Amino acid sequence: MDARFLGTAEVTRHADLAEAPAVAVVVDVMRAFTVAAWAFAQGAEKIVLAESLDEALALKARHPDWVTLKDGPAAPGFDAVNSPGLLRSVDLRGRTVVQKTTAGTVGALAVKEAGLVLCASFVVAEATARVLRTRGGEPVTFVVTGEDGRADEDLACAQYIARRAAGEETDAGEFLRRAAGSRAAAELTEGIRQGTHPDDVELCLELDRFPFAMAAALEGPSNLMVMKTIPVH
Repeated sequence: MDARFLGTAEVTRHADLAEAPAVAVVVDVMRAFTVAAWAFAQGAEKIVLAESLDEALALKARHPDWVTLKDGPAAPGFDAVNSPGLLRSVDLRGRTVVQKTTAGTVGALAVKEAGLVLCASFVVAEATARVLRTRGGEPVTFVVTGEDGRADEDLACAQYIARRAAGEETDAGEFLRRAAGSRAAAELTEGIRQGTHPDDVELCLELDRFPFAMAAALEGPSNLMVMKTIPVH
């Protein structure tokens, strides 16, 4: 498989110069796309990726039953924060979630014109790789969202998924260890980031917890970027 690994800013520059990628895998391990997977596990029907906090609040105003979620501490107008440990006890059956985060949602929106956009983390790694294996060897752009492409937890996850998509027998241990030793993991463990739960890092490092992949695409007259699950067997 022809894979390239880019930060969000690099993706934006490439988009200005070339066609949108055929397949993009946007990786945010700690924590956007671990949280998204947990939202689906808790029954969410779909997740709308907001461009800004203002857009998230505007969507909430138009759809009061939607659940708004953001990075950092709780804030007026938002129902939840970007923490898998906190979200895992929330009943989201049949609900639409609006998610705005610092890195993950930004990365997904940067490749919204791609033919296929998958949103990934370790909890859906194998399911994501299986979807890629059905694509017949198309080139894949991995968007490493954290620290503008330098976040080792996201790069490790992207590299692991790429190897599994290529059919390689790969020991996940070294990739999970890199993620566990990342700056993001340290900041979550030490309480530097707000809106967290003590179990967040552990939950972000659960390999293949969920049997689905997550794909996002533009939908409706408002061209909202909407994420849904892809069951994988």
